[in-house]
Amino acid sequence: MSSVVLSPVSQPSVLSARAPAFTDTHERIVEARYRLFIQWSVRDVAMDEIVVASGVAKATLYRHFATKDALALAIFDVFDDWFQLDDYEACTFVSVLLEMGADHPLGRASSEHLANIRGGVTGFAGEAGLTDPEEFARSWHILMKGCIVQAAEGDRRAARRARALGAMLIAANRAAAAPQDGAELDSGAESN
Repeated sequence: MSSVVLSPVSQPSVLSARAPAFTDTHERIVEARYRLFIQWSVRDVAMDEIVVASGVAKATLYRHFATKDALALAIFDVFDDWFQLDDYEACTFVSVLLEMGADHPLGRASSEHLANIRGGVTGFAGEAGLTDPEEFARSWHILMKGCIVQAAEGDRRAARRARALGAMLIAANRAAAAPQDGAELDSGAESN
């Protein structure tokens, strides 16, 4: 990752807002990842910053999330927890966009926020070496928004279904990146 002027770890608000006292290490990592990715873009958050925010050792992070793909799929774990709440309400940005329309100022603002999320996914897809990161992000974003709407319809397992589809989407975009001449990909090129 390149040096970022406003790195999440260097910000007092993030340092003082370390992970709550979760009893489950996996949940702490997922929560830290979610908070950092929402506050900053995926591209601006390094694995080391997730380690600091979650309060776990780097080896522990990789034991729970062996690859960046696994960490990306963790968004559906967060969604699954969200969908299980008795007072679950769908995403405000999706709701406002659908109610007001894309031409209304509030609809445009919601679209811009959703585009920022998609931009973060695009950055993550590029870092993960997936083919056509922007196209991948559009498909991934369909999964994210679709499972939010599905959960609003009452399907509390929507995030679990989306997670399974997300794994297939990642695999398909990895397969598309495989060399056609049979050459092997450098499997040791994963970065933090």
